[in-house]
Amino acid sequence: MRLQKVPKHKKFDYTPRHYDAKKEELMQRVEAAQSKSGTSAEATKARIKTQLRRGRNNNPALRKQQVFKSNMLLLAIIVILVIGGFIMINVYLPKIVN
Repeated sequence: MRLQKVPKHKKFDYTPRHYDAKKEELMQRVEAAQSKSGTSAEATKARIKTQLRRGRNNNPALRKQQVFKSNMLLLAIIVILVIGGFIMINVYLPKIVN
């Protein structure tokens, strides 16, 4: 005679699947080419979106250039803030102390 009911283990029907990103992209491109005859707004948006994704991923020189520009802009902002802070300290600190 048991005081507590012991739960049985649960069984799952899990079948592992393999995902191939290249094959999925190829299938999407084939479907897009087949439906290319339609000139709807949604088809145009999808085409532009896929072209931008492919262009961004396939050109490391472009990415490197964009990162460099971003870093230079960030550096310029930091330099301007430091110089502005230094000027403010030199101008307003003596007035505060007196």
